Amino acid sequence: MGIFVLILLAILIVVLISNIKIVPQTHAYIIERLGGYQATWPVGMHVKIPFIDRIAKRVNLKEQVVDFQPQPVITKDNVTMQIDTVVYYQITDPKLYAYGVERPMMAIENLTATTLRNIIGDLELDATLTSRDTVNTQMRAILDEATDPWGIKINRVELKNIMPPKEIQNAMERQMKAERERRESILRAEGEKKSAILIAEGEKESAILRAEAKKESEIREAEGKAQAIIEVQRAVAEGIKLINEADPQNGYLTIKSLESLNALADGKATKIVVPSNIQGLAGLATSLTEVVQTAKEK
Repeated sequence: MGIFVLILLAILIVVLISNIKIVPQTHAYIIERLGGYQATWPVGMHVKIPFIDRIAKRVNLKEQVVDFQPQPVITKDNVTMQIDTVVYYQITDPKLYAYGVERPMMAIENLTATTLRNIIGDLELDATLTSRDTVNTQMRAILDEATDPWGIKINRVELKNIMPPKEIQNAMERQMKAERERRESILRAEGEKKSAILIAEGEKESAILRAEAKKESEIREAEGKAQAIIEVQRAVAEGIKLINEADPQNGYLTIKSLESLNALADGKATKIVVPSNIQGLAGLATSLTEVVQTAKEK
């Protein structure tokens, strides 16, 4: 009898220990009692009633990522393409997650596929390729609203890859190549235009500088000539002044008059104006010539 009691006591201890459960961080346990929902265990140590309570579901409360297989979609301009999506979600209500829908991940995948087809069906190919952010935002809003009764929060939805048909990809590559060549031609033409403008501006500035230099040279040359004339006239004036101060005699004045007449005769003029007293000058010149010849004979 004592052995039976010990065995029974050992069985009770084992059963009690086996029914002590510790819920780890970022997890929650759904507890059912006699087949009905009883409680949601948060983080910590808990004890369930043997054979009456059971852990119906262990729920991970971390943010999770699910990558769905590519889905065929048709755009508004009848182009069929493959698009795969990535959904970031988090369980916010373990009870709704456990009892809200059967196989929640399959439900989210099917909901994602139908929502994606509806959104892409209203867009053309070019808009689909350039409107990822818009598509992501619309899908997140629709999925988040639809999964609220399931206790799931959709944080982000991303279009991982968009795969148009091969012929469309080839056409897009040719279009991109042509666009790059067009831009290259435009840039080359703009460069040549700017180069020609710079060359023309340089030649214009050079011509202006040459003209200004020539103008400056001519001005300086004219100023030099004018200064030379002024100096000559100043020298002549000084000479006349000195002559007047020296009180020259009539003979000297007569000789200078003859020299002036000789200079006039050597010019290109066809007419010569002879002063009225030229006879007296000529006589004086004859007398001087005779005096010089007499001096030579002696």
